[in-house]
Amino acid sequence: MSDRSQTEETPEPRRHPRGGLYFEDFIVGARIEHRLSKTVTQMDNMLFSNMTLNPQPLHIDAHFCATETQWGRPLINSLYTLGLMIGISVNDLTLGTTIANLGMTEVKFPAPLFEGDTLHATSEVMAKRLSKSRADAGIVELLHRAYQQEGKLVAECRRQALMKVRPS
Repeated sequence: MSDRSQTEETPEPRRHPRGGLYFEDFIVGARIEHRLSKTVTQMDNMLFSNMTLNPQPLHIDAHFCATETQWGRPLINSLYTLGLMIGISVNDLTLGTTIANLGMTEVKFPAPLFEGDTLHATSEVMAKRLSKSRADAGIVELLHRAYQQEGKLVAECRRQALMKVRPS
């Protein structure tokens, strides 16, 4: 006797050997809670700000932040937050299957992220279409969102990625 519920479930997609999804496996409307999270440190913030030649005291000068800002402490660099949010999604979605990032739009940072906050992220598949110029690729639009440990949204963006079509 067979169990109908097992046959009606959506099968797990056949992933790339590195773990990423192929274009065909992205389902418009799907929302993914990413497995990885990261507690950000001031060292992360200092390294990123200095590697990108960003001398903004909002990120690297504790005295300035304590005496001249409403926050009273350094903010985590928003571009680090953006990179971390997208990086957290890679293992679950695109490892080995991304050909290129095509763009990021509607980037927002509605609340600050601070040293000691733990970032977790979600992604939603907003749209997809086959590439008009490449038979081996499709374009997927993802809405990435990052939250700190109390559930406050700290970053979001729409990302368009050129993804591999599953080889025949």
